[in-house]
Amino acid sequence: MINGELIVDNFAGGGGASTGIEIATGKSVDIAINHDIEAIRMHKANHPHTKHYCENVWEVDPVKACEGHPVGLAWFSPDCKHFSKAKGGKPVEKNIRGLAWVVLKWAALVRPRVIMLENVEEFQTWGPCVPIRDKKTGRVIVNTTEKYEKNRIAEPGEVVPVNMQIFQPDPKRKGQTYRRWRKQLEALGYEIDTRELVAADYGAPTMRKRFFMIARCDGKPITWPEPTHAQRNSEKVKAGLLKPYVGAYTQLELLESEG
Repeated sequence: MINGELIVDNFAGGGGASTGIEIATGKSVDIAINHDIEAIRMHKANHPHTKHYCENVWEVDPVKACEGHPVGLAWFSPDCKHFSKAKGGKPVEKNIRGLAWVVLKWAALVRPRVIMLENVEEFQTWGPCVPIRDKKTGRVIVNTTEKYEKNRIAEPGEVVPVNMQIFQPDPKRKGQTYRRWRKQLEALGYEIDTRELVAADYGAPTMRKRFFMIARCDGKPITWPEPTHAQRNSEKVKAGLLKPYVGAYTQLELLESEG
C-alpha cells in the first residue's frame, strides 16, 4: 500500500476479511461498513482502530467517509445467499442480489486504486429476475407473508404490487447482469481479472471454492497468489514443493485445547 491510502472493507462481518487484508498488506483496515449491529460489534472487537459505519452500504457516502484521502483498496463481499446453489429453489430478493452495484458507486466517486470482490462462484450467473407464476393459470404468485409460507395465486386481472411478488432468476438471461456490471466497471477505467479459488489450496481447512475479482486502475499488472497446499498424495507435496492440505480436524483439536 502507498502511504496515505485508505483500505475499506464493505459488507464487513466479524472481521475475517479485514484480518486477511492486514496480514497481506501489513496495514489495518481504515473503514468497515455493515448494516448489522452485531457484525459491527464483533468487527470492533477484532479491529478496534477501524472507523465503523453501522449503515446500509448504499447510505454511506464514499467521499465523506474517505475525507479526501485516496483509497488504495476497497474490498467487497456482498451477501451471497441469493446466488448460492446451497440456497436451493427458494425465492430471491432482488435488492440483495443487486448489492454488488455499490462497487460502481465507490469506483465512480473515490476511484480505489484496487478493487477486490469475493462471492460464491454462481455470482457470475447474476441476471434479471422474473415473478414466479402459477404453471396452470400463468398468473403471478402473491406473497402474503415475509417468510414465503402462505402464498396465493393472483385473481384474474389483479395488479400485484412488486413488493408482494415472489421472484426467481430468469434462466433465459443467466449472467446478463453480471456482464453488464463488469462492462460498466471496465468503462470506468478498470482492468479486471477473475478466478475461482479453493481455500484449501492456500492453507485453509476447507475445500470451499469462491469467486474472486481483482480490478485495478493504476496500470499495474494483476497478480494472483500461488497455491501453497495440495492433496497429500500429489506429486508436488511428495516433492516438498507444496504442503499437504490442512484437515478440519486440526481446528477441532485447537478448540478442544483452548476449551
